[in-house]
Amino acid sequence: MEHGDNNGHSHHAMMLEDFKRRFFVSVVLTIPVLFLSPIIRQGLESAGVSLPTIEGASYLLFAFSTLIFFYGGKPFLTGLVSELKSRQPGMMTLIAVAISVAYIYSSLVVFGLAGKFFFWELATLIDIMLLGHWIEMRSVMGASMALEELAKLMPSKAHRIGKDGETEDVALKDLQNGDRLLVKPGEKVPADGRVAKGQSSVNEAMLSGETTPVSKEKDDEVIGGSINGEGSLEIIIEKTGSDSFLSQVIGLVKQAQESRSRAQDLANRAAMWLTIIALSAGAITLFAWSSVVGYDFAFSLERAVTVMVITCPHALGLAIPLVIAVSSALAANNGLLIKDRAAFEKAYEVDAVVFDKTGTLTEGKFGVTDIIPFENVSEEEILKLAASVEAESEHSIARGIVESAEEKYPIEDFNSIPGKGAFATVKGKQITVASGSYIADQGFEPDAAETEGLTAQGKTVIFVVEEDSLIGAIALADIIRPESKQAIATLKERGIRCMMLTGDNDNVARWVAQSIGLDEYFAEVLPQEKEGKIKEIQDRGLRVAMTGDGVNDAPALARADLGVAIGAGTDVAVETADIVLVRSNPLDMITVLDLSAKTYGKMKQNLFWATGYNAIAIPLAAGVLAGQGILLSPAVGAVLMSLSTVIVAVNAKFLSLE
Repeated sequence: MEHGDNNGHSHHAMMLEDFKRRFFVSVVLTIPVLFLSPIIRQGLESAGVSLPTIEGASYLLFAFSTLIFFYGGKPFLTGLVSELKSRQPGMMTLIAVAISVAYIYSSLVVFGLAGKFFFWELATLIDIMLLGHWIEMRSVMGASMALEELAKLMPSKAHRIGKDGETEDVALKDLQNGDRLLVKPGEKVPADGRVAKGQSSVNEAMLSGETTPVSKEKDDEVIGGSINGEGSLEIIIEKTGSDSFLSQVIGLVKQAQESRSRAQDLANRAAMWLTIIALSAGAITLFAWSSVVGYDFAFSLERAVTVMVITCPHALGLAIPLVIAVSSALAANNGLLIKDRAAFEKAYEVDAVVFDKTGTLTEGKFGVTDIIPFENVSEEEILKLAASVEAESEHSIARGIVESAEEKYPIEDFNSIPGKGAFATVKGKQITVASGSYIADQGFEPDAAETEGLTAQGKTVIFVVEEDSLIGAIALADIIRPESKQAIATLKERGIRCMMLTGDNDNVARWVAQSIGLDEYFAEVLPQEKEGKIKEIQDRGLRVAMTGDGVNDAPALARADLGVAIGAGTDVAVETADIVLVRSNPLDMITVLDLSAKTYGKMKQNLFWATGYNAIAIPLAAGVLAGQGILLSPAVGAVLMSLSTVIVAVNAKFLSLE
């Protein structure tokens, strides 16, 4: 699978380089085409520029234009074939028709047909369209990297324990079901399996969404890619290769990416209609001048070609890419990175926003929320004693206590209780900071009424023991981001439903949902079920945006109509998403929707300017006002095309979030 994904990424990179190379080569070849074109030379000479006479200029012009047509125009000619095969004519069809008509007609003029050259229009049109597609390709490069990032979660080697008890480092591909592995403190678990020996706490947050490190002991399951805590574990492998949890997540991401429906690009829809208009107007013009008015075929054909060439405006190729380029820069300045254009274009239509909890609505780290004294000891002293002991521990709960305390005492004789807590000597007395199950095993019986309300909220409660006295309890929870409540309130004011999807337990989910005012929440959702939940919401007829940060969110991000990753999360989530929130601020979701609406509006304006001039240019080129002495020449048509291009470029620059 990894090999195929690398090929996919390489394919996108090759396409990007191909458009870039064709653009620069075509631009270089366009210089002599412009210099040799009669219309350009006449304009320069009228301005007083003296130009030398070039023998065989028309043949040189034909030669350079032929190179541009077949080399620079190749992507559009092959695109024409693909679009016609799929019966979905769009931008490629319009461009291919315009450049083919211009090239074939101009070539006939070189070799004897009476008429004017369209070579310089052909060359500049190809240049502009290559530039537009190059810009477009750069915006979609990131999507193919998601599966590569998933594979990076696994360690490169594993410590396999032999029959003689000795360990050897082996590659993951050499592992088999039944192998016994040693996982040292701080290492990633190499494969899915079951604990055979040892005790530790394992951080599965990036895989399962569960904030609290999970205590592991004999016969407990472990997931490949999760991070071992403070103790050593010996595990027996039960799943490898495609059967592993991570491989299943990879499969879900790939399936969701391949099956998601993409809204057809606005420019393609405009191009389809312009193709129909160009062919119809050209045919009608040729028939009218030759059969109705009675002009000779050469003149009638020149009119028809003029109509078909100017119907494909240069500005259309830049109308969308220019807005996206400006929009992307504006977004970056506001902490947003746009990765998928098609999804972003439709973001303003979102009906529901589904948030992951851990690391998205919350900070993804523990903090002290409540302190309950059981003896005549102050809350500050309980926290200070606990922080003193936990200062030596690497456990995430321990870090939450330490970071919440302003001061600590010096300690002696620190000892860890794997998966349970720790104890040390503080001010000459033994202080134990441990879980409820551990102190119960030691014979302590705290009053349940004191802590059951906190437990019901899904908070983690640990207890502090001084010698033989239970002196207090400390409750910790994943800290809710201060911006979350405001973001939810603003979205709801706009009529957008706000939901939460989490692997955490129902108590925690309910507490967070009630605290910030969510409309709906889904708790205890396994990673492989998250993508299905998004589909269920979509089946209600809602257009869904998913915001998350973990590996477990990747399939859901890919399935959603708009996937938004918190930038501080995993590379996998970031690569799978359509948009990345660099600042990990839920309020930036509002900015995403606002910018999408303004971008979409600016696109429509640009498409109007890029195609609107056809309403005037096509009838004039066809000769509707020829009786009044008004007949649009190819040169004037080219000026109108250039004017629409300038207007499109300037209009795109006016895009702002103000």
